[in-house]
Amino acid sequence: MMRRLDILVGSALFGIHCEKALRQQRTFFSPPEYDGSAMEEQRGEEMAVIKAPTDQVKMLARLMRAEGEGEGELGMLMVGNVGVNRVRANCLDFRGIRSLQRMIYQSPGGFEAVQRPYFYQRAREKDIRLARRVVRGERRHPASNALWFFRPGGAGCPGTWYRQPNTGKFKKHCFFSPLRRNCPDVYRG
Repeated sequence: MMRRLDILVGSALFGIHCEKALRQQRTFFSPPEYDGSAMEEQRGEEMAVIKAPTDQVKMLARLMRAEGEGEGELGMLMVGNVGVNRVRANCLDFRGIRSLQRMIYQSPGGFEAVQRPYFYQRAREKDIRLARRVVRGERRHPASNALWFFRPGGAGCPGTWYRQPNTGKFKKHCFFSPLRRNCPDVYRG
């Protein structure tokens, strides 16, 4: 729930400035694992890093839940990072993938969750809020620039996967990012 600063001072202008400062603090907060890219703000609203109509945000929310619910909220955000990165990338396996819908249903190379009934359940509000955070640019390491993730059998994460470097592991999933020279758009703020 959003915190609200209510200071009763003789000037309404002061209250507007305080509320804007809180919004900017919330918008630009950079936890240690965040890659530091700033989000744009226009007329008090955050700008999305990709175009995402409401129906596709809900679709992303369903994907994040189906692929990452077992890893908790943070795991779901990382699934969303990978999805948004695939739309932004326009490189390697994701050339021409310019919408969330195309990314989600990409075949071959898409997500296994779309083949299971769980994905087709209605999106929950809390999942939609998580999806909006990702579409607005929230990134979480090790998925900040990742285009792939998978859950290895019994072994740990390999150093590379299809010649793409491992960027880390979260719980049971390994994440892999392209080289900057191969996919520069994934690394842009």
